[in-house]
Amino acid sequence: MSQHDAAIAPPPASEGNPTIGILWMVASGLCFVALTATVKVVGDAVPPAESAFLRYALALPILIPMIGPLRRAHLSRRQLGLFGARGLAHTLGVITWFYAMTRIPLAEVTALNYLNPVYVSIGAALFLGETMAWRRMLAIAVALAGALVILRPGARELDPGHFAMLFTAASFAAGYLIAKQLSGEVSATVVVGMLQLTVTIGLLPFALLDWVAPDLATLGLLALAAIFATLGHYAMTYAFAAAPLTVTQPVTFLQLVWAVTLGAVFFAERVDGWVILGGLTIVGAISVLTLREARARRLRSAKGQGARL
Repeated sequence: MSQHDAAIAPPPASEGNPTIGILWMVASGLCFVALTATVKVVGDAVPPAESAFLRYALALPILIPMIGPLRRAHLSRRQLGLFGARGLAHTLGVITWFYAMTRIPLAEVTALNYLNPVYVSIGAALFLGETMAWRRMLAIAVALAGALVILRPGARELDPGHFAMLFTAASFAAGYLIAKQLSGEVSATVVVGMLQLTVTIGLLPFALLDWVAPDLATLGLLALAAIFATLGHYAMTYAFAAAPLTVTQPVTFLQLVWAVTLGAVFFAERVDGWVILGGLTIVGAISVLTLREARARRLRSAKGQGARL
C-alpha cells in the first residue's frame, strides 16, 4: 500500500550512495504500484474490509522473527494504548484505501496518496508542537492545490472513492505521528510488529461483518499483494539507508507514471493530464518540504555538536 505502512521515520541515510538509493526507491515504487494493481484486480470479489484483512493475515508469518523482541519489550500501559490507537487509525485507513481502489483509477489513488506527508506535517505542527515556518506553510498550500487539481470539485462529479482516499491519507498520517512518538522508546522491530498485529486484529471484526468465502484465485492474489507490500517496505528501507530523503523523495513521482501506465494498459483507464499535473505538484511541494526539513536537521545537528565542543 505504498508508503502507508511506513512504521517510523527513516533511518539516517548515508550520503555516499545516491544511485543505489534511487535504484532501491525505484524498486520500492514498482512493488507498491504492483500491490495497488493486484488489489484492484481482486476488486469486488470480496468486500474491502475482508480483502484488507486477508492481505494482512496472509503476511502474519513475518511476525515470527519478531516474537522475541515483542515479548522482551515489556510495553507499558501507555505504550499499549498508543499502539492500539495507531492500529485503529491504520485499520480504518486500510479499509478506505481498499475501497477506493475498487472505485477510482489507479493513478488517482496513487496521486492522492501523496498527501500523506502533507497531513503529517500539519499534524506535527498541531499536535507535536513543531514550528510551522512560512516556507512549510507555502509548500503545504501548493500540495493542497495539487489535490484540488486532481479532484477538480465542481468541474466533475466526485466519487466516494475520492473521499475515501482523502480519509486514508489522513488516517495513515495519524498513525505515523503516533509511531514517531513511540520510535524513541522501543525498537523499530517492535513498532513494525505491533502495527502488523494490531491492524490484523482490528480488521477482523470489520471483515466478519460481511464475510464472503474467498476462492483460491482471490487468496492467491492477496498473498501476492502481501509479498509486494513486504518487498516494497524492505526496498524503501534500503533506499533510506543508502541515500538521503532529498535524493529519494522525488523518485516517488515515478509511482504515478507506472500507475498511469498500468491503469491504461491493463484496466483501460483514461490517461488524465490533470491527475498527472496535480500529482507532480504535490510531489514537488513534498520534495521542497523534505529538503527544508533535511537542512533544518543538519543545522540542529551542527549547533548541537558546536555546543558540546
